[in-house]
Amino acid sequence: MNPTRIPTQTPARIPTQTPTPPVSRVLISGASIAGPALAYWLNRYGYAVTVVEKASALRGGGYPIDIRGTALEVVRRMGILPRLRDVHIDLRRLTFLDGDGTEVASVDPHHLTGGVGGEDLEVRRGDLTEALYGAVRDDVEFLFDDRIETLDQSEEHGVDVTFRGGGSRTFDMVFGADGVHSRTREFLFGPEERFHRYLGYCFAGFTLRNSFGLTDEVTMWNTPGRAAALYAAGDGGHVHALLNFAHPEPPFHAFRDPRAQRDLVAEVFADAGWEVPGMLTALRAADDLFFGVVSQIRLPRWSSGRVALVGDAAYAPSFLTGQGTSLALVGAYTLARSLVGRGHAAGFAAYEHDTRPFVTAHQDQVGEGDAALFPTTASALERRNAMLRKLGTPPRSPLTRPCATGR
Repeated sequence: MNPTRIPTQTPARIPTQTPTPPVSRVLISGASIAGPALAYWLNRYGYAVTVVEKASALRGGGYPIDIRGTALEVVRRMGILPRLRDVHIDLRRLTFLDGDGTEVASVDPHHLTGGVGGEDLEVRRGDLTEALYGAVRDDVEFLFDDRIETLDQSEEHGVDVTFRGGGSRTFDMVFGADGVHSRTREFLFGPEERFHRYLGYCFAGFTLRNSFGLTDEVTMWNTPGRAAALYAAGDGGHVHALLNFAHPEPPFHAFRDPRAQRDLVAEVFADAGWEVPGMLTALRAADDLFFGVVSQIRLPRWSSGRVALVGDAAYAPSFLTGQGTSLALVGAYTLARSLVGRGHAAGFAAYEHDTRPFVTAHQDQVGEGDAALFPTTASALERRNAMLRKLGTPPRSPLTRPCATGR
């Protein structure tokens, strides 16, 4: 689900030629989205690629994500577009409820997201990860259950890397595709707090049993500063749950403490109605809880010496934009393409020159989607609801009736 429109500004058109530079050994940290995508393109351009991933295996499942605009052309050129079309989630309805569970409006999701029906893709994160991995696993070395322990680079010699699992190697270049809390970025530029732009919200995501009769739809409950959503991707036995709330400061005490995360969410939603009490019960037992803050990463530069960053590690836009995945795919392509026929310094400079305006346009749109989905005041919520009522009001869903737990 994507609460903002994709900017019309995009990087230079994707070329069709694929020249091959001299063989060079490179290391990518991270095997989620940006990492395998970058591995694919670097391998295609003649690099010997190793990917290191701290998890013991690919992370399956996960919440639905969008692939839009230029990113669609990237996955098409990778040959995985047909597979992604097969697992596309055709979200049919987005229903908004007020505090007592009464329906405000039910609308076509594309009216709010700016998506293009029949063109843009929405897939489970795990489906995209598996497709990317499948496109490159036979040509690239993957090191699971490991991570970079130290980096020591020089312009003349390369980058000496030691791994947590033991051993060391030297690479010509290293790339950090290791997410918002990037360890590679910390090696280069220092603590995350210097570059972390907190946007005022926290969230908890998890799955629970689909006892609500939902199919290919989202139902969202709002009160000022709080939102609870149930997202049914298909008609399976589970739904994705999201509890989102405004918070004045990042709750640093909870970042590495799952119990503190659950306690914080339960406190914020203690008096909530609708289906929220049952969601809180499921939250306590969830084994796939993902807790985070809504934030961006803003860096003055994306590389240092022979090491460069891509995706969320360099420019996380926040989930309010709905464009993190697309930026990761486009950035990976542009980074690899920028190195063709260039040394690392010139290639990294070209990558940033071509990609930063595209990234900035997405990051600067925050403010549109959050006002629509997560109003923080009663007046903002009423304005949002008035706008939604003008878009249409299909028949009531069973979930729009106040439930016993919410009274």
